[in-house]
Amino acid sequence: MAESKTEPTMDLLLWRHADAEDGMPDAGRALTKKGLKQAKLVAQWLKPRLPGDYVILVSPAKRAQQTAAALDLPYTTERRIGVQADIAELIAAGNWPERKGMVILVGHQPTLGQLAARLLSGRPSDWNIRKGALWWFSSRTRYGDTQTVLRAVISPDLVQEPAAK
Repeated sequence: MAESKTEPTMDLLLWRHADAEDGMPDAGRALTKKGLKQAKLVAQWLKPRLPGDYVILVSPAKRAQQTAAALDLPYTTERRIGVQADIAELIAAGNWPERKGMVILVGHQPTLGQLAARLLSGRPSDWNIRKGALWWFSSRTRYGDTQTVLRAVISPDLVQEPAAK
């Protein structure tokens, strides 16, 4: 049997904001010192892996904005992935799986975990994405069928700081 070419169509990265302070108002909660380090570590892992064609969409909440800022790249604030978002809003914001290239959604639990569950299992469930962690999904066409593939799960505690020069 001849092999069929596998063609990636879209990458969707779900990045949960890093560790944040307690308090109110919820949208104004800033990252803790630990959270700033978590965001920096994941950003250092991600940045060299970004393709030329990507979009970063970020919740308006301060903790998500600070997490995305660790990449030191332009991003767009997107209310549809805010604290009160639902799965349908995340899918619409990212245009999954129709958009070509990569979309990074920087947002919140429980919605990011619910979307991860839907993408992998096809069913709603409350999966947990750890603070500061990134889940990388790809949509691809293989043998004429569209598939969702989990390419990587990166947690800040598994990423090492670059060695000092």
